[in-house]
Amino acid sequence: MERSQYSQTQKQQPLIKNKKRLTQEQVRILETNFTFNNKLDTDRKHQLALELGVPARQVSIWYQNKRAREKNQSLEADHRALQQHLENVLAENTSLRGEVERLRGELCKIQELFSNGFNSSVSSSCDEVGSSKHDLEREYYAALIGAGQFAAFGGL
Repeated sequence: MERSQYSQTQKQQPLIKNKKRLTQEQVRILETNFTFNNKLDTDRKHQLALELGVPARQVSIWYQNKRAREKNQSLEADHRALQQHLENVLAENTSLRGEVERLRGELCKIQELFSNGFNSSVSSSCDEVGSSKHDLEREYYAALIGAGQFAAFGGL
């Protein structure tokens, strides 16, 4: 093997150190300490390292990773809450759009009744005594909501 090929092969393979994984008991101790304080001061880091029998660097990295995991979990929970809120707002928006369309339809019907009915009534009953625009509006309103409901309101 040529020297350049050897150096390329060596660069491709990462150096794997003999990294020791933490035992469940060590993790439990770290978790317990983390609940009291999620930041380590130097003295506490060295004390935990001695107690656990691991390098101080490993303790500080475990704390960094734990803080990062908690932050990610918090962000994911916030994202889920915002996503749910968005879905609720979109559903309410859809419902309100339907209500607006329904009300527009009712408004169009009322406008048609007033424009068609009022014009023909006024032109045919101009000479009649006691006929007024107000009476005609009450009549159309009563027809729209039903005579029973109209009477319940005191006939306006």
